[in-house]
Amino acid sequence: MAFSPFKFLQEVRTETAKVTWPSRRETTVTTIMVFLMVALASIFFFFADQLIRFFITFVLSLH
Repeated sequence: MAFSPFKFLQEVRTETAKVTWPSRRETTVTTIMVFLMVALASIFFFFADQLIRFFITFVLSLH
């Protein structure tokens, strides 16, 4: 099986031309949504962690 770097690069260019690239607006909106979801997940896990810490501290403080 022979390997031709020229043929490989030609196939890569052909496949890249088939890709539907997102517009600048789509990329911006998607990026904002990712940051928003990360912020919401961070807030959720912070409060969940605090709630679990509270219950564990309460249970361990019972003698």
